[in-house]
Amino acid sequence: MSLSVQFLSLLAMIGTGIVAAGFIDMIGTGTSHAGKKSIIRRRAVLLEVIGWVVVGCWSFYVLYVVRDGEWRIYDPFAQLSGILLYASFFHKPFRFFGRILLILFLKPLGFIIRGIFMIIAWVIRLFIRIIDFLFSPLFAIFHRFQRKLFKSQEK
Repeated sequence: MSLSVQFLSLLAMIGTGIVAAGFIDMIGTGTSHAGKKSIIRRRAVLLEVIGWVVVGCWSFYVLYVVRDGEWRIYDPFAQLSGILLYASFFHKPFRFFGRILLILFLKPLGFIIRGIFMIIAWVIRLFIRIIDFLFSPLFAIFHRFQRKLFKSQEK
């Protein structure tokens, strides 16, 4: 393995450390900003464990693509240095771009989806009210005759 390939694989492992730290930070931030009674907050540990498993699988996939799965002793140190780089330098830019993504894409998408569900619920309520209005005379007649027809006769 040439020196340039080793250097590129070292940079790839540092990059996986940076992305892994950003991903885990995103999960932690998302669970901490969820409501206190939210299912996301209640399942935060499970989400974090799943996040670490996904990060580990992705790191090994990158290792497989870059070096055909050959593991070197400096790979964990490279990933740890990537995590520390994220904590010291890349934390604020990642959070900034995350806020931009949230404001520009996710909040409007949530607003649109919530609006669609509200329109569907309004149509269903309108349909139920129309059905109720059409059948209300039949219910009144049924209740009036039910009292007379189904009385128990005492002997």
